[in-house]
Amino acid sequence: MKLRYTVLALAAAMATGQMAAAAEADAKKWIDAEFQPSTLSKDQQMAEMKWFIDAAKKLQAKGVNSISVVSETLTTHEYESKTLAKAFTEITGIKVTHDLIQEGDVVEKLQTSMQSGKSIYDGWISDSDLIGTHYRYGKILSLTDYMSGAGKEYTNPGLDVNDFIGRSFTTAPDGKMYQLPDQQFANLYWFRADLFARKDLQDKFKAKYGYDLGVPQNWSAYEDIADFFTNDVKQIDGKPIYGHMDYGKKDPSLGWRFTDAWLSMAGAADKGIPNGLPVDEWGIRVADDKCTPVGASVSRGGATNSPAAVYALTKYIDWMKKYAPKEAMGMTFGESGPVPAQGHIAQQIFWYTAFTADMNKPGLPVVNADGTPKWRMAPGPNGPYWKAGMQNGYQDVGSWTFFKDHDANRVAAAWLYAQFVTAKTTSLKKTIVGLTPIRESDIRSQAMTDAAPKLGGLVEFYRSPARVAWTPTGNNVPDYPKLAQLWWKNVATAVTAEKTPQAAMDNLAKEMDDVMARLQRAGMARCAPKLNPVSDPAKWLGTTGGAPWAKLANEKPKGETVAYDKLLQAWKDGKVR
Repeated sequence: MKLRYTVLALAAAMATGQMAAAAEADAKKWIDAEFQPSTLSKDQQMAEMKWFIDAAKKLQAKGVNSISVVSETLTTHEYESKTLAKAFTEITGIKVTHDLIQEGDVVEKLQTSMQSGKSIYDGWISDSDLIGTHYRYGKILSLTDYMSGAGKEYTNPGLDVNDFIGRSFTTAPDGKMYQLPDQQFANLYWFRADLFARKDLQDKFKAKYGYDLGVPQNWSAYEDIADFFTNDVKQIDGKPIYGHMDYGKKDPSLGWRFTDAWLSMAGAADKGIPNGLPVDEWGIRVADDKCTPVGASVSRGGATNSPAAVYALTKYIDWMKKYAPKEAMGMTFGESGPVPAQGHIAQQIFWYTAFTADMNKPGLPVVNADGTPKWRMAPGPNGPYWKAGMQNGYQDVGSWTFFKDHDANRVAAAWLYAQFVTAKTTSLKKTIVGLTPIRESDIRSQAMTDAAPKLGGLVEFYRSPARVAWTPTGNNVPDYPKLAQLWWKNVATAVTAEKTPQAAMDNLAKEMDDVMARLQRAGMARCAPKLNPVSDPAKWLGTTGGAPWAKLANEKPKGETVAYDKLLQAWKDGKVR
């Protein structure tokens, strides 16, 4: 009998050894064929993969052989779903189903899971815009606690959290990290550098406006440049040229156009990075505890319907109607995105770096024969209410998110996959594919230095100190899904001229306060809203030394521009601009 058990034990050990050897062979195959370049040597990559193999064995022994995760449809996530999920399955033996759905559907399913208390997926890649929601409802796992507690044995020793450039965006008021960044991209200013460099256009612009044609530093210059190309230049190579591009269809994506820090770009919020305090870029004020929302309306100390916010909405509408192709009014975010690549847009103030990969494909009208782009990206200009120390713009940070009360073993397996697709073994190649960098080590790599000439300023931006002033929606927003849906419906009434910009923002602010009042009554795990009483707006406007700011006598100061080469040099010198 003992001999039989000994034979069985030896057979099991041999089988386990064979499986381990097969897994390591698979890992080597992927390292050689796919996971290059990397900031790690191949030996270091192999060591990291062995750790994943060993960690996965523990979970397979507990019966976890498959998991399901979800993310929005984005080039980076397509690479994860089609390539990295397959690699993880082959290397670890745990099968991953990585679903790709629209961003709005991710938020809706996440909201449904929060309400039911049952997570539809084992892991989620959702925007860090929900950090305030996750913190207040108390249903999302604190990764800080997990990595040092229940998930310690499943946390990669080489994860290197401090290497993630977006970790501050996924940190709640309690100082704990609730989400792990998976990809990120900023909304920046985009322009046709080849056209801006033409001497004939430079001379005409200088003669008309009295300053140089260059990267606009304020909205006045952006407007002048938009008018110049649309109404003075009119055509390039016999085809119409427009000085602006945007989108205006009544659609949920219209909300992103504003919640993604448009009011902050105008200067509606308070100073403070990553988000204005006490008033953020949505116009929501929080109490002295920096956590309790007290109102969005000016009458409660908020700034959603403040002069700066109304100015921001007014300029959005004016520029789209005057300087963009007429089709823009009927386009959604997704439909408008590819338009600048067609060659008839001179500049765009609200452009996402996630479009970089699609803007530098060979053969496009905006790409030179040698593969270098005719366009460049730069920090967006600021509105007249903006002041130094304020948030400059928005940065999307899609981040791994897990439910606290979900099956512990399945969470652990999903956490393994999350670390796999963000590991130093895989992250640099993923960055090159999707151009949504998450690690400082990747950004500083030789591979990114080599790629920079074809990326129009992306590498230079992410290596600069400027990047910290582009931030996601922050902690002031108590319930992102409930409040975000109010924006597009109200903004649309101003776009169609059903309401004035002031009336549209007044109604938006009131509806936001109404939702927060309901959240106040319903209660939250922590930091529930507690609204200020309604008072005369004059009590707040221009009286606190911060937002809401009083209306400026002159909302169009003289335009200011900077030469792009000087801007790049400033970044290299460690300056914001």
